[in-house]
Amino acid sequence: MKKILVTGGTGYIGSHTAVELISEGYEVVIADNLSNSKITVLDGIEKITGTRPAFERIDLCDGQGLESMLQKHGDVSAVIHFAAYKAVGESVGQPLKYYRNNLLSLINLLELMPLYSIENLVFSSSCTVYGQPEQLPVTEQAPVQPATSPYGNTKQVSEEIIRDTVAASNAIKSIALRYFNPIGAHASALIGELPVGVPNNLVPFITQTAIGIRGQLSVFGNDYHTPDGSCIRDYIHVVDLAKAHVVAVRRLIENKNRTPFEVFNLGTGRGVSVLELIRTFEKVTGKPLNYRITDRRPGDTEQVWADTSFANKELGWQARSTLEETLRSAWEWEKQHHQPEI
Repeated sequence: MKKILVTGGTGYIGSHTAVELISEGYEVVIADNLSNSKITVLDGIEKITGTRPAFERIDLCDGQGLESMLQKHGDVSAVIHFAAYKAVGESVGQPLKYYRNNLLSLINLLELMPLYSIENLVFSSSCTVYGQPEQLPVTEQAPVQPATSPYGNTKQVSEEIIRDTVAASNAIKSIALRYFNPIGAHASALIGELPVGVPNNLVPFITQTAIGIRGQLSVFGNDYHTPDGSCIRDYIHVVDLAKAHVVAVRRLIENKNRTPFEVFNLGTGRGVSVLELIRTFEKVTGKPLNYRITDRRPGDTEQVWADTSFANKELGWQARSTLEETLRSAWEWEKQHHQPEI
C-alpha cells in the first residue's frame, strides 16, 4: 500500500482528496495546522471510508517539525501539497503573511523530500497564475500574466520554485494542477467547505446566506465587460477535482509523466457568471437569496475559464458533475450542519 502525505488535508479540497485516495487503496497521512479547518473533518473522512487517516498537527513553516514528522512516518511515496493561505482579498491587505506562509512551507518541503527519498509532488496551483488571460478558454500554454493579487503571485512563484528545483536535480518529479473554482461537497454531506469565520469564497457565502447565518450576500461589481456585468468563473465540483489528484499521484508513481514537471488545468471548460450562479442556486434549492451589488473587489479577475483538453487527453480525466448537481450538494452539506431559520 503506497503512503501519501497530504498537507492541508483537513481543508476543503484536501479532505475530499483524502477520501478519494483511501477509496483507491492508498494509505493517507494528513498534516495540517488547523488554521482554516477543524479536526472533526477526520470524523467525516472516517465515516465515508471506514478508515481514519493518520494526522499530524504541524505548521509546514516549521522546518524542524516537518522533518520530525517525515522521520516518524517514513516510506512516503508522494506528497500532495495543499497547505497554503488562499483568500484573494485578504492577500491584498496582508501580502507578507501570504508570501511567508505559502513560499516557506513549499521550500521546506522541497528541501526535505530528497532527504527522505520522496520523489513525487503534486502541487495545488491555481488559475490565478493566468491573471486576466488574453484569450479564452485558457490553455496551459497561455502566457502567465502579472498576478492580480499576492495570493495569485504566490502560486506563480511556487510553480517557478518547483520548476527550478526539478530542473536542478532528478530527485523530484512534480505535477502542478491549476484549479479553477472548486465548489460543492461530498454526496454523503459528511464533508464539505467549512471555512473558519466569514467565508472568503462565493458558494459558502451563498449557502450561509440562504440558511440565515449571513444577512446578505455581496456581489462584487456588475460593470465588468461580461454579458450580465458580473465576474465569470469556471466552477468545478470538488469531488471531480479530488479524483484528478489521485490520477496525478498514480501518473507520478508509475513514472508515466512526459517531463519531470507537468502542468494541467482542472475545470469544466464552461464559464459561469456570479449572477448566473446565484440564479441557478435559487432554482435548484428553492431558496431566494438576499444579495446586493457592491464595488469591485481588489485582486479579482474579470473572467476566466479553462480549456481542459490536455488534462482530458493526458490524464484520462474530466469533470462530470453538472452545476445544478454541484450546487445541490453544497446546499445539502450546509443543511447537515446548520438548521435553516424559519
